[in-house]
Amino acid sequence: MTPAADFPRLLAAFFSDRLMQQRQASPHTIASYRDTFRLLVQYALRELRKPPAALELGDLDTAFLGAFLNHLESERGNDARTRNTRLAAIRSFFAYVALQEPRHAAVAQRIQAMPSKRYTRRPVDFLTRDEIEALLQAPDTRTRAGRRDRTLLLVAAQTGLRASELLSLRCKDVQLGPGAHLRCLGKGRKQRCTPLRQDAAAALQAWLDECHSGPDAPVFPNRRGGPLSHDGLAYLVAKHADSAQRACPSLAGKRVTPHVLRHTTAMELLHNGVDRAVIALWLGHESVETTYIYLHADLKLKEAALAKTTPTEATASRYRPDDEVLAFLNSL
Repeated sequence: MTPAADFPRLLAAFFSDRLMQQRQASPHTIASYRDTFRLLVQYALRELRKPPAALELGDLDTAFLGAFLNHLESERGNDARTRNTRLAAIRSFFAYVALQEPRHAAVAQRIQAMPSKRYTRRPVDFLTRDEIEALLQAPDTRTRAGRRDRTLLLVAAQTGLRASELLSLRCKDVQLGPGAHLRCLGKGRKQRCTPLRQDAAAALQAWLDECHSGPDAPVFPNRRGGPLSHDGLAYLVAKHADSAQRACPSLAGKRVTPHVLRHTTAMELLHNGVDRAVIALWLGHESVETTYIYLHADLKLKEAALAKTTPTEATASRYRPDDEVLAFLNSL
């Protein structure tokens, strides 16, 4: 085996042996790792003028991978969290390389030492009730694509499913009638059922009747009948958010993504007095503590808490130093 063939051979073994057999990784994890290496080999083709089958492990040094990660942020517009997710997939691959090919252990060790990028944790973005209504009115329901998009947006905003969970929904996962709900396989290989309101159930019923699809067909197909891609989902959400700005100007200052719709579901539940433990179960969170981010995000909840406190009777007074040196320093 020539060194030039090491990368494609090890990459194929990493997916089939490590991820699928040893770790039994979920389809969502495999798809995330696949997308990482698809972006990586496309970047290598552009920068190194080498097709993926000709790449050597020596080409993927820390300098090249650092430039690739910078490319994700500067050219593709990914944030630091997405950058760190891509780096984690690359680290996992090189940990496998070090075990299978000890002669590449030094390269793998240097890549393993590449640090994740720190980032500022900002309050989560979410939509108000008026913004949700404007977004749902944006698709043109006179067209098939518009009816699909409105149903998708309604289901996303009401159920809080992750983007990967929405895209993997099959017709057999939709249970309508009394006790209407969706079944999905979420993060951490957790299966859960999410109930549907009457409006979402009625919209799904009308959409599935129009599609006449089999039980294994995607609920929200693309133009060719296959499942929507992550990029396709992000595009249609952003497109309808732009259109909704005319009816709801406050949307102009927000970047609406599929995950923002998930946060919107959580905030709706929180505003209606749903316990945080129930919200965590609804969204498929691993821990109840994850829902604290929604408490931090909502100023109204903080204002309500402040209104329950008693104001103090103390009057404000001005500090006056009793020493000449302090007075001089304070005057500077």
